[in-house]
Amino acid sequence: MGVDELLSGNERVRSARKRADRRKRKQRPKQGFFRTLVQVIGELLITCGVILLLFVVWELWWTNIEANSAQQAAVSQFAQEFQGPVTPMAPDAPTDFGPPKVMAAPDASSTVFGVVYIPRFGPSYSRPLVEGVAQAQLDTLGLGRYESSTMPGGIGNFAVAGHRQTHGAVLDAVHTLVPGDKIYVQTKDGYYTYVFRNNQIVLPNRGDVLLPVPTQKDAKPTERFMTMTSCNPRFGAEERIISYSLMESWQPASAGPPAAIADQVAANKKG
Repeated sequence: MGVDELLSGNERVRSARKRADRRKRKQRPKQGFFRTLVQVIGELLITCGVILLLFVVWELWWTNIEANSAQQAAVSQFAQEFQGPVTPMAPDAPTDFGPPKVMAAPDASSTVFGVVYIPRFGPSYSRPLVEGVAQAQLDTLGLGRYESSTMPGGIGNFAVAGHRQTHGAVLDAVHTLVPGDKIYVQTKDGYYTYVFRNNQIVLPNRGDVLLPVPTQKDAKPTERFMTMTSCNPRFGAEERIISYSLMESWQPASAGPPAAIADQVAANKKG
């Protein structure tokens, strides 16, 4: 076979393949506008779903990691600066220390002035107590004090707020408290022991829970309340869960910590 015949045969094969390809393209059904639109919308929904999933992971996981690190550092710094023993009193030591000492309110927001211990939430639970309840405080530093409320140990309502599922989830287990549970508050002056009384579910506009006598307008306080507020349900914010406690006792820093939290106080001191 000559070269010309070979080239001619190859050309015929290529031409035949091209004609077959054109026939296949003509036989292929054309994709209409509606079908294209549906595909585009589907791809956009998948993309939005991936973005939403990443946001949920960031909100429920990463913010907790960041906040926990900041809170542990704040607790450690407070513990290092705290003046007082970290061992509890002897069982037969006197327990009457007179009226509790009440420190003055911090001059600036975001000041860490105490640590809160709630054994019901775990033996290692200790969270910083910070001045203010704005996002800057609650997203980073744990439990924030309402500036309109009294300080720990004061007559009236010592009220704090904290997140439940994000940014450290400081009050995630608030619904597990049962009457009689102890809540310990440590400041530079000493330790204040509150006893949990009950929870209440209210709408977000119920500001009366922060009154000197919670929910009782114009009532003159004679007792020392502690009120903790957080969102409800756990993964929502349609309501608020309010936890009420009454102060049972106090002891100065020089007396050492209550026995129930002594190990954690010592661990915080070590860093």
